[in-house]
Order: sequence, then structure tokens, then C-alpha cells
Amino acid sequence: MNELLTAREVQDILKVDRTTVYRMLKDGRITGVKVGQQWRFSRESVSSILSGTSSPEPQLPLRPTDVLPLHCIQPIQDVFAEVAGLGAITVAPDGVPLTTPSGSCAFCSLIQASPQGQLACQESWRRLAQAAPGAISTCHAGLCYAHAPIRVDGETVALLVAGQFHTDQPESTHTAAQLAQLSDSYGLDLAALAEAASSIPALSPRARAQISGWLARVAGTFETIAHERATLIGRLRRIAEMTILEES
Repeated sequence: MNELLTAREVQDILKVDRTTVYRMLKDGRITGVKVGQQWRFSRESVSSILSGTSSPEPQLPLRPTDVLPLHCIQPIQDVFAEVAGLGAITVAPDGVPLTTPSGSCAFCSLIQASPQGQLACQESWRRLAQAAPGAISTCHAGLCYAHAPIRVDGETVALLVAGQFHTDQPESTHTAAQLAQLSDSYGLDLAALAEAASSIPALSPRARAQISGWLARVAGTFETIAHERATLIGRLRRIAEMTILEES
């Protein structure tokens, strides 16, 4: 027969506080029944936690929109893009934009005016998550970007991306064939695309290193904001759980 334990007994066995016991009951990690006004908990489910078959404190996946206050992130990103003289955007690890692009050049504005171009940009941003932070990557349209991850508790919740430049190597610029292919793929006016491409800046190695350093510092600021927000959300959830349990 499955023995039933009091909340105090569960606390003593698992070395956790009362709030954690009821949180585990609510999310199904332990089972229990209400006897009168008191809860009694299954020793079997408590033992499964001790044996390692159940986690005492599972971490819910962090959603970028939960921990990143975008109304705060956007103006910081805008200022960064203006100071750097480049385009910038904050995206989720799957490449989906979280903010409005800042400082987009005419070339990228043309590309992103096309639905197919938007999807291709998202795929390029998604691939950035697999590259080393600060490394220079080339997007689908032939422009260069760098990125810095935004992490909370070791998990990457977003990427700060900056770019829309060429390196200072001649082969990094667009060729006529590349422009024609982009024009055909996204239904864009070739002459307008070529004119926009002519204004894309080329950055020296020193300038690229400087941009990578700035990216890391701004992303660090975003991490601080996200961590503080995540901590606050966790506290509010615990208060809400306690309130619900007190009323049950």
C-alpha cells in the first residue's frame, strides 16, 4: 500500500521548503490527496525524486518575450545601431525577430520588403546561433554580420545581431551575377538593388573587432535586464502559487 506523508514529512525528506512541496504537487512531480483541509502526499512519488527518476526542481524553458522587456531593449538597440553606423536587430534563437530592425541600410530594406526575403533573413539569423560569438558570418544576401548571445542561467534566449557591411576584401562585394540572382529570387528592381548595394560600407579588421566588442557589451546589458526580469517573474509565480494553494 502506498503510504501517505504529511507536508512536513515531505519537507524533511526532500530538504525543501513548504512552498516547493506544493509547487511539486501542482506540476505533478509528486501526487497527493486532500484529506479534510490537509494534503497527504504519496511516499512512492517522493521516493522517485530521491531515486533520480523525477527532478525536484525542473526548469521551465525561458521564452525570450518572458524575460526581455522589448520596450527597454528597442531604444538601446536603436542607439547602438546609430553609434555603430550599422543595422542591428534582436532575434530569438530560431531567427524570429523580437525587435524592429534598427539602422537598416537601403539594400536590406529592399530585401526585407519581400516576404521571401524576410524568410531568408530569418534563416540567416537562425544559423548565426550556431556560429561562435563575435565571428563574422555572411548572410543569404552576401552581407556580413556579427552576433552576441543573450543568456539567462546559461541558456541562450536571444541574439543581438549587427551587420550589413562588407569586409575590406574586394571579393566580399556583390557581383553583377549575385545582384541579378537576388533580384530574380525576391522580385526586386535590379537597378534599385544595384544602387543600394553601392552604398554598403566595407569595414577593416580593426573596425570589425570593435563592433564585436560593442556587441558583447550591449548583449551583456541585455542579459542583466533579462536576469532581473526572470528573477522577478519567478518570485511573482511563487506568490501566485502560494495564493492558489492557500485558497484550495
